[in-house]
Parts: sequence; structure tokens; C-alpha cells
Amino acid sequence: MMQEAKFFDTAIKYLQLIILVSLLFYFGKPLLVPLFFGLLTAIVMCPVSRWLEKKGSSRSIAVFICLLIVTLLIAALAMLMIWQVNLLRKDAPAIIEKASVFIHNLQRQVAASFGMEQVQTNWGERLINGATGMAGAIFNAASSTFFMLFMIPVYAALFLYHRHVFVLFLQSIVPVKYRAQLDKILNQTIHTYFSYIKGMVLVYIIVGILNSIGLLALGVRHAILFGMLCAVMTIIPYLGIIISSLVPITIVWMDTGNMWFAVGVVVLFTVVQYLEANVIFPKVVGTQLNVSTFAILIAVITGGIVWGVSGMVLFIPFAAILKIVSDNIEELKPLNILLSRK
Repeated sequence: MMQEAKFFDTAIKYLQLIILVSLLFYFGKPLLVPLFFGLLTAIVMCPVSRWLEKKGSSRSIAVFICLLIVTLLIAALAMLMIWQVNLLRKDAPAIIEKASVFIHNLQRQVAASFGMEQVQTNWGERLINGATGMAGAIFNAASSTFFMLFMIPVYAALFLYHRHVFVLFLQSIVPVKYRAQLDKILNQTIHTYFSYIKGMVLVYIIVGILNSIGLLALGVRHAILFGMLCAVMTIIPYLGIIISSLVPITIVWMDTGNMWFAVGVVVLFTVVQYLEANVIFPKVVGTQLNVSTFAILIAVITGGIVWGVSGMVLFIPFAAILKIVSDNIEELKPLNILLSRK
């Protein structure tokens, strides 16, 4: 009886902890998402910083070089996005005119088929108003996205420069009996994050190939270029895939004058994104991290619920770190069975 009571007390404590952490993660999203992306970036750049320091550079110079690398990568993504937005802006009037004609003809065919009277509607004006509303929504998303991209290098630099402080903090809060495993866990975490980035690169290559094959089949100009760009731009949550997919949709519509080719591009990207989220990403990244596909899928779904697309990216390494911790702590071996890739 006492053992059962002890079990229920322990279960209630863990449940309370899970609820508390979930609430903290949900309401702390504006702070925690760029913070954890910065931590991820710092861990990936940590070997580079250490190598530069061993070569004689001061920590400040080493961190600056790492920060410059990260900033250049983010700037390259921003330039890609601006280039694609400019392409869309130039073709916007022709797109709206073609869309208006297509919808008008479709409405006329439906009215004729069902013997209904056609309602005269200024679809061009409606599309302009809808595009304006969508542009406002995209602008709001862009504002938060660019703020996050600005904060990531800042957090990464702080983590890199003060990494000894954070290690001392962890040593001070970890129970004495686990301190011997702490260095091993930290080193394995750095290796795991590197494997995670390697897995992400492989995912983008696979998605880019699938995009390119589909665009080639639909006869889109520069199919390989746009296929790879659309894969890379998914790094930017929400905004990247929206803008990058609009460019090939616009091109195929302008070239063929057929709306259904544009619909085909939309279907293509939808199918590829579904495969990426549910098959490619869990399988490839799970292999690189040595985490089970089941655990990766649960992490992706949980991350999507809590933080959206950003959570789907960040919760994967969270699961990998939890596996590393369970590898080194005997009490967490049952959890390790679920997380490990057999």
C-alpha cells in the first residue's frame, strides 16, 4: 500500500512538472524561441570558436568570427527572400488580371451548368483587397521573423563568450552524484547538434530534389534553381515557404496561361511538405541523431503544438539531448528504451 502511495505521489509530481514546463514554454515563446535557436547556433559554432582560440585568437575575436559567419548566412537568406519578393512585385498586376479572368470564366461556366444567373463581381478589386490583406499578414509575420533572426546571433554570441559561466551554473545545480557525467553529456550534446545540422542539410537536399523533379515535370522554368531555393527557404518559419513557392507558381502561370498548372505546383509543394514533416525529416534526422523515429515524430508534433514551425525544428534536438541524458543516468533507462534507435 505504501509503495502504491509513493508511486502516485511521484507520478503527480512529474505531472505537475510537465504542466509547469508546458505553460512556461507556451507563454514564453517570444523569449524562448530565439534564445534556443541562439543556443543551438552557439553549440554548433563552439568547435569553431575553440579551434580559433587554440590557434591564438582571443575569445572576443573568435566569437566575432563565428558571429560574422552566422550573420552572413542570415543575410544570404534575407537577400534570397528580397530577390523573390521583387520578382513577385513585378508580375503582380499581370497575376491579378489573369486571376480575375480565370475566376470570371469559372463563375460563368458554373452559372451556365446549373442554369443560374451570373452575378457581376469585380474580381480584380477583390483580389487586390485580398492581396493587400495577405501582404499585411505577411508583413506582420516578417516583422517577428526578422526580429528573431536579429536576436539569434546576439544570443549565440553571448552563449559563446560566457560559455564557462553557463557550465559553472550547470555544475552548481546538478546533484553531486551526477557531476561526473556532466562533462560527458555536454561533449555528446555538441556532437549531437553537429549531427542534427548534418541531418537538416541532407533533408534540404532531398526536399530540393523532390521539388525540382516535380517542377521539371510541370514545365517550370529554372526548375532546379527554384526547387532548391524553396527547400532552403523553409529554414525561415512560415514566411520562407510562402514566398518561395509563390515564385514558381507565378512563373508557370505566366508561361502557360493555365491556372491548373499553378494549382499543380501548389499540390506539389503541399505533398512534398507533408512528406518532409512526416516521413523524410523524422527518418533522416532520427538516423543522424540516433533517436527513434517514434520519438522524433512525437517531438515534431509536440513542438508544432507548442511553438509552431519553430517548435518542430527545436524539439528534435531537445529529444536528442534527453536521450543523451538518459544514456548516462541509470534512473532514466526506461525512457532511454523509448528514445533509442534500435
